Amino acid sequence: MAQLLLLNKPFNVLCQFTDSEGRKTLADYVNTPNVYPAGRLDYDSEGLVLLTDSGALQARIADPKNKMVKTYWVQVEGSPNDNQLDALRKGVTLNDGPTRPAKVAIIESPDIWDRSPPIRQRANDLTTWLQIEISEGRNRQVRRMTAHIGHPTLRLVRVAIGPWSLDGIKQPGTSHAVEVHLPKTTETRPRRTQTRNGAGSHRKSNRPPRRKS
Repeated sequence: MAQLLLLNKPFNVLCQFTDSEGRKTLADYVNTPNVYPAGRLDYDSEGLVLLTDSGALQARIADPKNKMVKTYWVQVEGSPNDNQLDALRKGVTLNDGPTRPAKVAIIESPDIWDRSPPIRQRANDLTTWLQIEISEGRNRQVRRMTAHIGHPTLRLVRVAIGPWSLDGIKQPGTSHAVEVHLPKTTETRPRRTQTRNGAGSHRKSNRPPRRKS
């Protein structure tokens, strides 16, 4: 049995437990002992972060070989056309190689919390919300994908990782704990990274939250 903590990470919070520059970290929101992030989420991104006390579960979630799908709601500048969205669906070539095909759809503005601070936007600026599903986890991948098609990301919210989502965790900084049954194997402790002690290095409910109708 493994413990899994689902955290709604706020904007401008580091996905680690310490920081020499005094920025907010997971330690400001997580009091559960001996849990470590399974994967990462950028400082300027929001939404679902999974933490666990199980090395086996941590590897299952974070290892790209397992192709666990991650779902994002992404607010971009402008209005991408069909050709641009199809490029993401087929895979685009970034500076670190081609991406796997993504599932991409235009969605209505989602019913989520206000970001603090809000995005910089003039009243007449056009923006579009996309739902993007990928099975990779490269550095700032979604932002680079939307920039590649000419529509930079203004706001990025991760709403689901595999079967786990932000359902019931609507407020930034709040979390929910669940227990996960794992196959009977030799259990290992989660790998420590700079996330917990500043030393060492290693790196859904079944649906995302509902959108406004």
